[in-house]
Amino acid sequence: MFLYAFDLIELNGDDLRRDPLEVRKATLAALMAKASPGIRFNEHIEGDGPTVFAHACKMGLEGIVSKRRGSTYRSGRSPDWLNMKNPNAPAVTREAEEDWRVGRVG
Repeated sequence: MFLYAFDLIELNGDDLRRDPLEVRKATLAALMAKASPGIRFNEHIEGDGPTVFAHACKMGLEGIVSKRRGSTYRSGRSPDWLNMKNPNAPAVTREAEEDWRVGRVG
């Protein structure tokens, strides 16, 4: 089992949420170079979103999160961060089935 680190919003008491995504990722990558083997840096892929998503789906992944370059960190939903789920991934299928059983929609 591995823990994948994908963003850094605080470091040694310093709030990094206003720093651009690229700065936070670079700082995180430097920290992860010294991390224990069970923690890994989640690399990002720059490219055409639909192409990256199609590739993730072919790999059977749950989906992708697209983040706008230069974006600051913001809790909750943001137009700068888009979460695209693979409807055929087992985790997404289970989630939809569980929502259906308890009467939730969307």
